[in-house]
Amino acid sequence: MIGMRAPALAAVLLLAGACVTAPPEPIADLKPGERPALGTDEAGLWMQMDAVEENLSTSGRIVTDAALNDYVRTVTCRLSAEYCKDLRLYIVQTPHFNASMAPNGTMQVWTGTLLRVQNEAQLAYVLGHEMGHYIRRHSVQRWRSIRSKTDRMAVFTVTSRMAGLGFMGDLADLAAMASVLAFSRDHERESDDIGFDLMVKAGYAAREAPKIWVALEEERTAAGAENPSLFLSSHPPTEERLATLQARASAHAGQGKVGNKPFRVAVRRYRTDWLRDETRKRDFAGTKVLLGNLLQAGYPAGEIYFFEGELYRLRGDDGDMKEAISSYRKALGSKGAPAETHRALGVMYWKSDQPKQARKSFRAYLAAAPKAEDRAMIKSYIQQLK
Repeated sequence: MIGMRAPALAAVLLLAGACVTAPPEPIADLKPGERPALGTDEAGLWMQMDAVEENLSTSGRIVTDAALNDYVRTVTCRLSAEYCKDLRLYIVQTPHFNASMAPNGTMQVWTGTLLRVQNEAQLAYVLGHEMGHYIRRHSVQRWRSIRSKTDRMAVFTVTSRMAGLGFMGDLADLAAMASVLAFSRDHERESDDIGFDLMVKAGYAAREAPKIWVALEEERTAAGAENPSLFLSSHPPTEERLATLQARASAHAGQGKVGNKPFRVAVRRYRTDWLRDETRKRDFAGTKVLLGNLLQAGYPAGEIYFFEGELYRLRGDDGDMKEAISSYRKALGSKGAPAETHRALGVMYWKSDQPKQARKSFRAYLAAAPKAEDRAMIKSYIQQLK
C-alpha cells in the first residue's frame, strides 16, 4: 500500500472525527456539476478517492488508446450529456469482468468487461449502471452506514486502505478493494434500474441488458466455488436480476439500437491481447464458456479455436495435448486464425513425437509471419527436427 499524502491523511482525520452512532439520513441525488461542500464527510470521501485516482492514473495498467477511450466515452455521453462532463473514464487492463464508480466521478471499465459485452447496447447498460451509483451517491450512503455501525479505529482502517488503493495486481488485493468500495444489494438494484432507464432513453435495445447476466452466470457456474466472481459477489442474485430485467425488457421488445458493428470495430485492435490475458488466468472452465459465447456471437472462429487450443496447452492434463492439436487444426481451417497458430501446432506436434508434422507447421508459421521476431529460433527448431 502506498503511503498517504497529506490531503488523504487530512481526509482520514476528518472522517474519523465525524464518526457518529446515529443512523444515516436520506440523501438527495447528486446534481450535474455538483461537488460536496468543504468540511463535510462527503468531501473527505472525495479527497480519498482523488488519491486513489492519482494512483490509478500512474499504475501503468491504463489503456491509453485514444480511439477506444473516445468510443467508450461517447457511449457514456449518449446516456447522459449532463453527467458525462463530471466523469473521468479509465480503461484498466485486467482480464476480469468489472466496472466501478467512485464518488468523485472516477469510472473504471476493465478490459475483461469489454471482452465479454458483445455490442454497444450491452456496454451502455454496464456504463449506465455505474452512472447510477454516482447519481444516487451510493458511496456516501454506504460510508455513513459504515460509520454508524463501527468504531473509530475501524473507520480509520477502512479509510487508510482506501487512501493507498489504486490498481492492484493480484486477486487478493482486488478483493480487498472491492470490499471497501462495494455497494449494498439495494444500491445495486437501484443502479440496475437507472442503467436500464438510461440505455432505453438513449435509444438502445433493452433486450440486450439481461443477456450480460446470462453469460456471466454461465461462466460463474462453470468456474465453480474455486473462482468466485469479484463483480457478482456483492450484487443481487442473478436469478432475481434476470427476472427483473427480462420483465422490463419485454415492454420494449424489438425496439432500439444494438450496435454490433461499431462496438466490434472499436475493440478489434485489442481483442487478441485481451483473449491472451484471459487464457493466462488459467480459469479453464469459465474461459471455455466465454470462448463458446464469443464463437456463437459470430467472432472469428479461427481466433476463438486458437485460444481454445491455448487453454488446453496451458492446462496440460492427460489428453490435453491431443485436444490442443485438434483445436489448433480447427483454427487453421477457419477464418481469422493468427499466424502463431502454426507455431503452437508445431510445438504440440514436436512434443507428441510427430517431427514431420512439426517441421511442416513451423515452415507454415515462417511463411505466414515472414518478419516474426522469433524467426531464427524457429529455423533452429526445423534444423533440430531433421
